[in-house]
Amino acid sequence: MHVIEHVGLGRYGDPITPTGSLQAAKELERVISPGGRLYISVPVGEEKVCFNAHRIFDPVKFIEMFPELDLESFSFVDDLGNYFEKAEPLDAADKSYACGMYVFVRKS
Repeated sequence: MHVIEHVGLGRYGDPITPTGSLQAAKELERVISPGGRLYISVPVGEEKVCFNAHRIFDPVKFIEMFPELDLESFSFVDDLGNYFEKAEPLDAADKSYACGMYVFVRKS
């Protein structure tokens, strides 16, 4: 949890790679077996890169990073700390720095 938003930004000694998070997503997707689940959480809201720190993902576009998986559920904690279980990703799109929690599944 909370790794993919750092990949490719060089903060932890990794090479600077603008597509680092996408590459990490492809690798996570690759290792999920049929019927397997991927539990992943990332900062969501208005999409941006925070210099030398992390990315904030558009909560809807983030799903597109996993084309071989189906979204099973989405929940999030908003900017004020309120928890929204079984929400729609679009509900978090206007936030500044929410925590999106995704459960993806690979069809059998």
